[in-house]
Amino acid sequence: MRLPPSLKDNPRALAVDILNRVDGEQAFAEPLLDAVLSSGRPESDADRGLLTFLVYGTLRMRGLLDFLIDRFYRGKPHALQTGIRNILRVALFQARFAEKIPDYAAVDEAVNTTKALFPGREKLVNAILRNTLRGMAAVEYPGLEADPAGHIAVTQSHPRWLVERWLDGLGFEQTHALCKADNEIPPLALRVNLLKATRQDVMERLARAGHDVRPTGYSPEGIILAKPPVALREMPELTGGLLYVQDEASQLVSRFLAPGKGERVLDLCAGAGGKTTHLAALMENEGEVVAADIQAGKLEALEATARRWGITAVKTAVVDAANAAGTAGLGSFDRVLVDAPCSGLGTLRRNPEIRWHLTARKLGEFPPLQKRILGNAAACVKGGGVLLYSTCSVMPEEDEGVVEAFLEGHRDFIPARPPAGFPDDVVDAKGFLRTFPHRHGTDGFFGALLRRR
Repeated sequence: MRLPPSLKDNPRALAVDILNRVDGEQAFAEPLLDAVLSSGRPESDADRGLLTFLVYGTLRMRGLLDFLIDRFYRGKPHALQTGIRNILRVALFQARFAEKIPDYAAVDEAVNTTKALFPGREKLVNAILRNTLRGMAAVEYPGLEADPAGHIAVTQSHPRWLVERWLDGLGFEQTHALCKADNEIPPLALRVNLLKATRQDVMERLARAGHDVRPTGYSPEGIILAKPPVALREMPELTGGLLYVQDEASQLVSRFLAPGKGERVLDLCAGAGGKTTHLAALMENEGEVVAADIQAGKLEALEATARRWGITAVKTAVVDAANAAGTAGLGSFDRVLVDAPCSGLGTLRRNPEIRWHLTARKLGEFPPLQKRILGNAAACVKGGGVLLYSTCSVMPEEDEGVVEAFLEGHRDFIPARPPAGFPDDVVDAKGFLRTFPHRHGTDGFFGALLRRR
């Protein structure tokens, strides 16, 4: 269902439309939101900021919002239309979490959106919202002691099955802190192109342009932009190849592999090339980085980025990493990076919809694929070479579970030490790279270095 012309510039209605597509298409919010903003809607910077705030905020707090809606909807909760529910979610999110938006304004906008999209249902929306706003202060949540999983799941807006998994592995305090951190707005981290400038040079340039910028705590080429402009992608530093948007934990992955000048390196699941271009920069553009991915479109974007960055050491190859025959022709490499397809559960601050799309069954589909890809990657590592397995997940079955299974079946590989000077705070007792949003202020990433004998 598309918005009528009268609502095309309304940030609340646009938020509902995006959320409907996230649910209906199992899509990610970022490209949908980016498409709307790139089209020039809404017109004012304030409304564009509000749209972003509503989309991501409603997705993060969806579990809590649904808990409240279901308490005051007199019908069967599962029978409530997705579109109506998203109108309610957006309105309640404003009432609960947007201090500058009066409750009556949130309700009026919700009713107007309902009139346009679901004629005849506006009285229902009005009644549910007014009843919820009157009664939500007295709502009882699952008890902390009687039902810790239910308490965290509702108050911190995460699916119960995931909270239960984390409670088993991390305990209450860490689980609560992780879920709370997942609901925070993440910092905007960028990586400096060291082939063109130093971090200090770029920070001074941004400061002169009026930006609030600071260095990252772990990555030596990362910076944090405290108040990014609405038209971020139009920044000359981004379009000119000085900066690349990349979370600090993701930046650490290439540093963990520590490629050297003149080496031959394979990025087997390269995607759009964030880590590929970082590897080439660390090698000072000397040697060869082969970027392989199953999607040719992503490799085309990677090649464009490499040109913008002035990188000539990168070559691309369309490869199905899960197919041993497809990887056999790649040859042998000094270092191989497997940034494996995963659940993405370490990125819930940036991709909150993942928690609602993912199920325990879907999570179980990743480890077999990851093991297959890692096994194929092993054949590309030359004797004495290094293999790095990484994910943006915080789930043991996707992380150390995959590595342990790999080592059992590949006796010619052994765990390798982290590179000299790598930050101790992000390396665990087993020598694995491991970050968490609540501990490090970054996305949740995992990395294991393995050396071929």
